[in-house]
Amino acid sequence: MAKRGKLDITYDILKTIQKSNNLIKPTPLLRKSNTSTARFKEYLAELTAKNFVEKTNHKGENFISLTNKGFKFLEKYSTIVNFIDEFEL
Repeated sequence: MAKRGKLDITYDILKTIQKSNNLIKPTPLLRKSNTSTARFKEYLAELTAKNFVEKTNHKGENFISLTNKGFKFLEKYSTIVNFIDEFEL
């Protein structure tokens, strides 16, 4: 099995948030992202800084959700993967 690259991990994290009705707590996201805690924190910090995700507080609990930019990334990523699959690259 090949190692996942940065784009694959980013996609997996964003897709997990999307599949969770665009609202997920950090710990379940960490578990589902299949990365180490340190690596997850790095990715989450970068995704937050680049405005792909945002942290929200609802009734005293922390959640993570996608921004419009995060949704756009998922859309473009799927387009690229479909293109690669279509042309068997």
